[in-house]
Amino acid sequence: MYKSGAKQYQQVNVTSEVLDADPHRLIQLLMEAALTRMSQAKGAIERKEMDTKANLLGRVMEIIQTLQGSLDHSAGGELAQNLDRLYDYMNRRLLEATSQNNLAMIDEVMSLLLEVKQGWDGIRQEYLQSLNGTTASPSVNSVSDVRLESHISV
Repeated sequence: MYKSGAKQYQQVNVTSEVLDADPHRLIQLLMEAALTRMSQAKGAIERKEMDTKANLLGRVMEIIQTLQGSLDHSAGGELAQNLDRLYDYMNRRLLEATSQNNLAMIDEVMSLLLEVKQGWDGIRQEYLQSLNGTTASPSVNSVSDVRLESHISV
């Protein structure tokens, strides 16, 4: 009973954060959710919970596809192209990791995504200034029409 109530409370908090988030924060939330699920999937592999592992890594691949779909290739140029290829590589590695139960492959993708996230986190101030019209906006399409709650939920 308490677990269910706590989970519902977390879900309300996550949904509220998604609804209140700007596009930059939404991308951060997606990356955080992907990293969390990869960590959970590693635990599932270690516990031999293969259905849980497959579900978690499937959700991570969906998140990465959402991140890939949010790239603005016209404004992002070479950076957007490189990220697109990197996201594609991450999904291929996760597919391999799923079939082989390979923790090292998951670690590799976690490391790559963490590096992208650190860069994204670093441009937060630039993004906030762009809202005030002082600098250019990051090269990401609006993701507000995407059902983010299904990717970010706890």
